[in-house]
Order: sequence, then C-alpha cells, then structure tokens
Amino acid sequence: MPMDPTAPPTVPPPPDDTATFAALRPRLFAIAYRMLGTRADAEDLVQDAWLRWHRTPDKAALQSAEAWLVTTVTRLAIDRLRAAKTEREAYIGWWLPEPLVAAVDERTPEAALALAGELSLAFLWVLERLTPDERAAFLLRQVFDHDYAEIATMLGRSEAACRQLVHRASERVQQQRPRFEVPPARHRQLLERFMHAAHTGAHAQMKALLADDVQLLGDGGGKVPSFGHVLEGPERVTNLYWAQWKRLGEQVRYRLVSLNGEPGLLRYVSGRLESAQAFVIDDQGRIAAIYAVRNPDKLAGIPGEL
Repeated sequence: MPMDPTAPPTVPPPPDDTATFAALRPRLFAIAYRMLGTRADAEDLVQDAWLRWHRTPDKAALQSAEAWLVTTVTRLAIDRLRAAKTEREAYIGWWLPEPLVAAVDERTPEAALALAGELSLAFLWVLERLTPDERAAFLLRQVFDHDYAEIATMLGRSEAACRQLVHRASERVQQQRPRFEVPPARHRQLLERFMHAAHTGAHAQMKALLADDVQLLGDGGGKVPSFGHVLEGPERVTNLYWAQWKRLGEQVRYRLVSLNGEPGLLRYVSGRLESAQAFVIDDQGRIAAIYAVRNPDKLAGIPGEL
C-alpha cells in the first residue's frame, strides 16, 4: 500500500529507560566486579548507577546511553576502590576477591560474565597491586576494548595520561600474572586428579601434582583460622591437605565447579562449605598456585551445603 505523502512522519517511541539499563546491566556488573572484587559491592554500585540513570532528566540528549552508564560505573568504582584500599590495608591476613561460582558447564549469569574477559582469582589478585585509576584504565582498554578517547572521557584525563596508565598497569600485570594458559579440559582433569588424591589422603599423588615452587594463599579475614603468610613448597602444601584428611577423613568432601570462569574446587567439611579454591596451572601441567577463600562473608553467595 503506497504511503500517504501528506501523513506526518512516524516518530519512533522513546527508548524504555528500564529496558536500556537492563540490557547494559551485565556489562556494568562485569566492570564493577573486576574493579572491586566483591559481588555485594559491585551490585550496590550498579544499583547506585541505576538510581542516577533514573534521575537523569533528558536521556534523549545523550549521545550514548552505554557511554554514560559505563562512565558513571567506572567513576563510582574508582571512588569506592579508593575507600576500600584503606579498609583492605587493615584486613586480617591476605585479602582475596570474592569468588563467583557455578556448576561446571552451567549456563548462569556468572558463566556468561566469564565470557566478557579475564575473570580468574589469580588475575584479580594481580589487579589489587594497581592504583584505582590504573585498574580502571587497564580494564577498560585490555578487557572491555574501549579506545583511548573513550577512556579519557570516562576518567576525565587526557588520552596521553590514559595511555601511560595502561602502559604502567600492563607492565605490572605481565610481571605477576601466570604466563601459561591451560585449556579448560586439561585444567579440569588435573583438578579431578588432585581432588581424588586429597579426598583419599594419597600423599604421594598429591605432591606429584604440585610444582616445585607452588604457593598457597588463604583468606580467612580474621573470621576463621588461616595462614598469615604464603605457604610455599610441595611438601608443605601437600601436608596441609593430608593433615586435614587424616584428622577428618570422610567428613571432607570436594566438588568441582566453575570458579570465576575456570575449573576450581569447593571443599565441604561435615556437609558445610569450608572454602572455595582456585588453581593456577604451570606449563608443565602442575599446580603452581592455590588461592583458598575461607572468609565466610565471601562464601555467602555459594550453596552452603553439599
């Protein structure tokens, strides 16, 4: 049917504010979580961004809703991280990020989040060494693929300053991050072997799966006992797992899960969640580092019973 040339032009309906925000929420949470390392803080920050978005009067005048929201979340995260730095300096023991856990191969928001870029506990642990501005610039550039002009606008800095932030951050990350990435299937198989050895108290088998320079970091947050220093060496790490098996036997169970997008283990004692454990694998196919989160506050989002 031919169009009536005298009819007024069709004006598309204005975008639904709620729908726009909902579509961008996973990306906003991904940025906030990588900046702050805790689910609760990231969710609070995204909620704060929603309130600011809801109160913004003339959204139609914005060139990009995504740019506005990413800028808002990034700046809120920088402020929140600056405050958190002081709190974490007073934290009892090692501060590790709060793990995001899903069943292996389960399609969940956490699993989808892992596809957006690096998420591992080891990676987030390295990011803790950066300043808030370095962390934001590095993530926006290297993980979320924003160009320097966008980053400069988001951070309120010059492009040259942002390039320098990313350069410094990249150097520090490369110095400390694992240099070998293991295929997920191989990572999972190694953890299955380690899990079986730990569950049966097979001391020699456990030790054989550990690198000569293996390290274990535990985060109890002063709420539960944990090491105040890094546990080093295959003998000491093996003895830790073996001693728990010797003392508690069948009361200790392990579950293989997806932990921050990588295979990891949940350890249960008497049916109750005791720790979430992330593993770094070296180029020899051995366990090079273990990050054990035991602080109950950081385990609250994980099913507490086996």
